[in-house]
Amino acid sequence: MEQTPTARRKPTIRDVAAAAGVSRGTVSRVINGGHWVSPDARVAVEEAIERTGYTANHAARSLATGRSGSLAFLMTEPQHLLFDDPTFALLLRGAAEALSERGMTLVLLIAGTPAERANVEHYVRAGHVDGVLLISSHEADPLLDSLLEAGIPTVSCGVPLGHRAEVLSVSVDESGSAREMTAYLRSRGHRRIAMIAGPDDTPGGRFRLVGFRDEMGADFDPALVERGDYSMDSGAVAMARLLERAPDIDAVFAASDSMAAGAVQALRRAGRRVPDDVAVAGFDDSGLAATHEPPLTTMRQPWEQLSHRMVTLLLDAVAGRPAAPVVLSTTLVARDSA
Repeated sequence: MEQTPTARRKPTIRDVAAAAGVSRGTVSRVINGGHWVSPDARVAVEEAIERTGYTANHAARSLATGRSGSLAFLMTEPQHLLFDDPTFALLLRGAAEALSERGMTLVLLIAGTPAERANVEHYVRAGHVDGVLLISSHEADPLLDSLLEAGIPTVSCGVPLGHRAEVLSVSVDESGSAREMTAYLRSRGHRRIAMIAGPDDTPGGRFRLVGFRDEMGADFDPALVERGDYSMDSGAVAMARLLERAPDIDAVFAASDSMAAGAVQALRRAGRRVPDDVAVAGFDDSGLAATHEPPLTTMRQPWEQLSHRMVTLLLDAVAGRPAAPVVLSTTLVARDSA
């Protein structure tokens, strides 16, 4: 009877250690990029990896190429926003898909507190990821400075305030998009138009307000501007404050769909009908706008394009290929709220 050939056993760390004449712990430290390994031991381990065929292992391939095969999806926001704000989930899914197509891994990192920031800095500087997809950036956040200092390839979602010339970015035309929505509201006959802007230290918070102000021109009234943090609750609070100061508001443009939904809640509590008494428009079209009651008029961001272009741009930077910032267009989606 013909015998079935025995499958060749896959080399292990034990095999590499025996071939190199070192301990398994030393092999593990070399593979994982750790310190406290002498140059001679490192060379012995690398040669043993090649002789034994352990390069079939992902970690060994990383050792040979100097890359981890992973990118970080870095949020500098509180953890709960990952689940409360649908925009983060859309970007996360798109980035994971783009990397999966390349046989790479996406690592979720959250740095919403000083302790989390320190952990992230240590993890990234240790070489566990090849680069960082910076999903939310704040102008005064020291984390971006730390990434730049360490020479970590980084691509920002949105123009990184204060670092435009140093950090690659994929963004939408924030100002132009806000101008388009403001012009749309004016074309519908609205004149007392308020805005609920995002935080001024974020690109969306700053540049969407710039676009609104520019389009309103001489009709711009700073008293008709409130700021929120992109959350639904902040939109409701901002809308209530606006109504106290200017009860004759006939439209409001919120810098996110979540804040627009909060504005609708506040208007209803005040006895105002949407859109009959006050029109409401948002920004994002991340899923909430279409299912909201009434469905929200909004500026649609190209979520899949954003995440996929970020991954491509970052991999170009990691590989040392020429790369330049990318600006994408948005689309105005008219629904029942305005």
